[in-house]
Order: sequence, then C-alpha cells, then structure tokens
Amino acid sequence: LTPAESLFSTLCSIFSFFTCDSEVFDNCGGVQKCDCCGSLILFVLLQQKLDCFSMANVSWYGGPSIRAQRWPLNGAESPAQPLVSGDLSTNPDGFGPVLERYFLGSTGVTVTVAPDVSLLLSLESHRQFCLETPAGRAEPLQYQLCVSADVAAAHRHRAGAARTPPDTALLRSPIWRYHGPEGSAAKIRRGLRSLVRRLKRHRLQHGVVALGERGTAVLAAVDLVPWERRKRQVPALVEPLELSITLSPYANVTSPLFLRSLRGGEAVGYWLSRQPRPGGSSIPLLTTWKGQLCARLNVTSEAALGWFLARARRLQQTLGATYVAFEGVEGNSFLEQNVPAPAELVGDGYTEVLAAALATLGNGTIISAGTRSSHLPLFVQMSPLRSDWSHAGLKGLIPSVLHYSLLGYNFFIPDAVGGSVAGTTPGDQELFVRWLQIVTFLPVMAFGTSPWLCCDTWVLNLTRQCIQRHRDFVVPLLLKYSEEWQSLGYPIFRPAWWLSPTDPVAFTIEDEFLIGDEVLVAPITEKGQTWRDIYLPGEGQLWLDTNTARVFDGGTTLRNYSASLAEVPVFVKTS
Repeated sequence: LTPAESLFSTLCSIFSFFTCDSEVFDNCGGVQKCDCCGSLILFVLLQQKLDCFSMANVSWYGGPSIRAQRWPLNGAESPAQPLVSGDLSTNPDGFGPVLERYFLGSTGVTVTVAPDVSLLLSLESHRQFCLETPAGRAEPLQYQLCVSADVAAAHRHRAGAARTPPDTALLRSPIWRYHGPEGSAAKIRRGLRSLVRRLKRHRLQHGVVALGERGTAVLAAVDLVPWERRKRQVPALVEPLELSITLSPYANVTSPLFLRSLRGGEAVGYWLSRQPRPGGSSIPLLTTWKGQLCARLNVTSEAALGWFLARARRLQQTLGATYVAFEGVEGNSFLEQNVPAPAELVGDGYTEVLAAALATLGNGTIISAGTRSSHLPLFVQMSPLRSDWSHAGLKGLIPSVLHYSLLGYNFFIPDAVGGSVAGTTPGDQELFVRWLQIVTFLPVMAFGTSPWLCCDTWVLNLTRQCIQRHRDFVVPLLLKYSEEWQSLGYPIFRPAWWLSPTDPVAFTIEDEFLIGDEVLVAPITEKGQTWRDIYLPGEGQLWLDTNTARVFDGGTTLRNYSASLAEVPVFVKTS
C-alpha cells in the first residue's frame, strides 16, 4: 500500500467503516490535500448505503440534539431515523431542533455528510453509530473524512462561512416569561402590568417580558382590527422593561387569518400543499400544532414569505416589541406524513429557508431551530427541559450547551431556570438554585417561575446577585470570545478537551464547561451534593478558584471539592 492507502486502511480498522484494501480504496474517490483544514482529507464516495463508526474506544460529538442530551454522544440510543430537526415535545424519541451533519471523534477525525444526501442515523449506546441512505434510494452515502492531530485541532480546522452575531444587548437583559391570564387583551394588559410592578418591587426592573404565541395574537387583535386603526399598545405596560412577542409559521384552519389568506386565488399557494394529481388542484397539507389542526407557511413561495415577514414587522411595530421569537421552525411536515416533498424542502430544507428569511427581520430575532444556519444573526431558543435532576432536566443542560456551541450556535437562550416541563419534584428550591448557578454563565438568563414565588428570600437575593454577576463578569467574556467565533469559528462555550485534547479523562466530562480559554465553570448537578470532583484542563497552566483565591495546577483533578448550595465553583486561568 502507498502511505495514503496505509493511513486509510488504519482508519478503517480503527473505526470499522468497512474492510479497506487496494481495490476498495481505488473506488473511494482518492486522497488529496485539504487546503481548508491543512489536514489529510479523504473524500469517500461509496456504493454501499450503510457505514458504521465504532464508539468502543472513541468519543463522538456533534450530530443531532436529543431529549436527554449526552456529552459525548456515545451514551445516546436511537433507532435508524431521518437526520432531520424535530420538536422533542411532540416526538421525544426523535431528533431535536438543532443538528448538523457533522460528527467529531476524540481521535481527531471528523465526518461531514454531504447536504444533499438523504440520510438516516442510528445510535447504539457505547457501541456504534451508523449512517445510511433510505431503502429504495439509488444514491450512495457521500461524506468527507478529515484527519487532524487531535480532537481540538480537528474542530479548529472546520471551515465555515462568515458569521454575524445577533443583538448582543439581549445578553444583558434577563427574560421574564409571562404566564398570566390570556383570555382577553384586557386581561393580558392587567397581567403584564402586575408582572412589571412585582419586578420593580423586587428590584428586578430590567430585562425583557416575553409574551407567548397565544398572548401575542390576542393582544395584537391581528385578525380583528385593521392595522391602520391600531396604536402602539404595549410599551407603557412593560416599561422600563422591553417586550418580546412570539409567532409561528402555523395558522389554525378555523382562524380568520387562515380563511382570509385563502380569499382570492393569489393566496392559495401561501400554505404547504400536497402535490396535486394531473389535472387536480393543490390541497393544503394539514398538520397539528399545539393540539390544533393547522396549515403551515409555504416558504418556497416568495409571495407567502413576503406576506408573513410583513405581518411580523407590522406586529412588532404595533406592539412595540424589541424582540420577535418564532416557534415551530423545526421539522419536515412532508416527512412526518410520508408525503413526497418538493426538492427544495427535502430534509431540513424548510428550517434552512425559513431561518434565512427570518434573519432579514433584524438581529433581534429568536428562532426555535438551527441547521446550516449558525452563521446568521439569530438567537436560538433551546428546547424545554424537565423540572428534575435527570438528563432530560438539569443534567442535560451542560451537554446541550456544549452541543449547541460546538455546532456554531453560541447565541442560544436556555430554557427557563428550573425547567419548564413538569418534573418529578415540583417546587424544588435546591433545583432552582443549582439551575440558576449554571444559567448565570450562559448567554441569556431566562425565568419562567418568579423567584419570589418559588423560593425563600435568600434565593431572591441570590437571583439579584447572579443577574449582576452575569452582566459584570460573564457578558464581557462572551463579547470577547464572540470575536473569535466570528473570525475563526471557535465555540464560545468549550469542553474540557479544548485545553487537554489528548487526555482521555477530558473526553467524557459533561458537567463542566469553559468560557473561551480562561474561565472554567464546574457546577453541582446532583441533588443534595455539596462537593464534587473537578477536572482542571491544560497541563502546565494555573487556575485560580474565584471563591477561595487558591491556585491549582492544570491537568489535574480536584477530589471532593466543596461547593455549598450558595456556591458554584468557578476558576480563572492565571497562566
């Protein structure tokens, strides 16, 4: 074998892709130097339809988000299913709203699947993951293999488009989700006033009040009042806070919005439709959204997109909203109903097209999904988590942070402190505190349960302290490392192996994270614990404990390190 063939054969034996010999190698499409990453790259174009990658001695990262997120991906389990974004609240066994066709191995290997290949992914916990094309398709697997010196170098070499951050002013503004009455516009106004009064009373009068989709529709009275007759209704209700409203690309089939859009032949194409039979007319592809029968916006129609975006701009102006959140961006409605999709909407085409369109609304836009859109100036709302200590709850938060950031989605909004999906321990004050301590070091702090309702006075005081620490300490760090992300594509939130890329201990640490290269956060994620082991990455470097001012060597593990309920271990690199 030539040296290139020998390397390829070695890779194949390590990762169990397939048995590789000279004859197979000649069919693989060859070997060439990769200018974009400076590493040996192997373009693999195979006639087979299934390849599996061993998890036995390799930790893998990337790919899809899942309900109980793991870091690395080795502990996840999933049958073969399309690698397409989805809503975990309606399909908890599917893949989540943020994913990429990119897999990173701890040995310094990356696997990137071509975007136009129909792809199924299966995960067999701690054994292997497999990529395959669906039965009945003639297309073979096509993916790119890149080999680097170590896992961090492999990810640094990943090429990407120019990146633009969203409105970084939101980083300094905690989000307070409105959960008051929504029966009428008058009730919503009273509820908003009440929330703002309470925030002022508790000295939390800065931030953003987030109104859900139903409240947005009721308050705007978008279906009932002509826009010309409306006035800017809401700023006085939430001042000195700002307002965020929520929309989606769905319309209830009984709503005036949907019915009005169908009047006149020019609006028939505004909604996704089944492919008509020869001589027949198109019929809207109906689906469910929040338990209601709905139609979904046709993003392949310029007229439909223009109408939808114009409506969003009018609502934002009418309601005086600083931010607009869009739910329901994820998912493939055709795939869910086993109906052939238009070519441009195959796979995650819908999410990609809609994200690009929503980015034109401005950098105060928040969306619920991301795929091939990390370069856009958008915030991404993380999936809801359970109010418990499991991987579907608190333990899944840091793995999700690392997953989103690795894939380029650094400006995410985590779920509300304490979780927003009912768990096994409602009203758990300890859970709220430990969750708060993690969210303090993330891009945006979001609250669903008010701290003065769930917890003791000391927790309310702690909340104020955490919000202040986030503004004074965390936000400057995020802005500093966002420049690296924009220019180089490096994640802002980094795993331990970023500074210790050859230490096997670092490959499986899922309860710590770095902000850039200089701050390590190691919170408690176990109920009742006031101590934990802490791995300090970076052999030869020094770390200062911000709580005790003690200095420790990098490349070591601190055993049974104390962290009371009021503390979160945070270390700053000093050299």
